[in-house]
Amino acid sequence: MKGLTRNALVGMGLALLVSACSSAPQQERVDVPQSTELSGPIVDQRWNLLLVGTDERLSMQETPFFRIERDGKVSGSDGCNRFTGSVSLGESQRIEFSELASTRMACPNMEDAKRVTDMLDTAYRYLIDHDRLVFFGPDSRVLGGWREAN
Repeated sequence: MKGLTRNALVGMGLALLVSACSSAPQQERVDVPQSTELSGPIVDQRWNLLLVGTDERLSMQETPFFRIERDGKVSGSDGCNRFTGSVSLGESQRIEFSELASTRMACPNMEDAKRVTDMLDTAYRYLIDHDRLVFFGPDSRVLGGWREAN
């Protein structure tokens, strides 16, 4: 090894790395078809905000609401801005809102509107009791409640 230069050693190391990577078995990507059609009592229904937490009612010009479509899209209002996004429903009343985007209007109740969107962002599970829908966080804390709109 006395006669090898630093560049030669680096070159040998790179050659070994490339050959090791190219000889590793390639994992084939398997596309598993997933049904994006959602169903259940939470879908195709407008839900109006009833409570934040367990007992706090918000006083806003427009009642916050959302609606989940069968294609996994959600849309609604946080009481100030309109929003859209995606939602997935899983076993044991698991729910996850994602890719939420909203308009950016300034409103007098911006803090309350943010609390509504934070509730959706944090929702982990839901429970339906008659015409009421309750969201729970990952820590099983009640985030808020919604009422089925007529």
